[in-house]
Amino acid sequence: MKTEKKLGICMDHKTAKLISYSTENMQTSTIESSFTYEMKQESLSRSEHVMNNKEQHFQKAFFKELSEIIKQYSDVILFGPTNAKIELFNILKLDTHFDGININVESSDKLTEPQQHAFVRDYFANSL
Repeated sequence: MKTEKKLGICMDHKTAKLISYSTENMQTSTIESSFTYEMKQESLSRSEHVMNNKEQHFQKAFFKELSEIIKQYSDVILFGPTNAKIELFNILKLDTHFDGININVESSDKLTEPQQHAFVRDYFANSL
């Protein structure tokens, strides 16, 4: 039987804070999209179409990196202030690799790191 591993991801389109749930000490790591403001300005100077294509390419790579991490967990909560969490969730639910993983989406305001930890702790404590 797979060990219960729980993960909270507070995300927007640029960054994702990965919070490994634990009753004692929660660990946080950060993943950032490679698409920078400078890249956006440079590609926008060529055309909006080029900028949109480049942004979609980097967004896909960002979501793929998150997907590989999510595969290691049994329960995941995606939360944050933007619709990036919903976009990632829709991608994951179409992939059969994630059928055995309990993935949920919750809306939240922009939170500080202690608030993110409290959000994850409260979510998993209430879902037991």
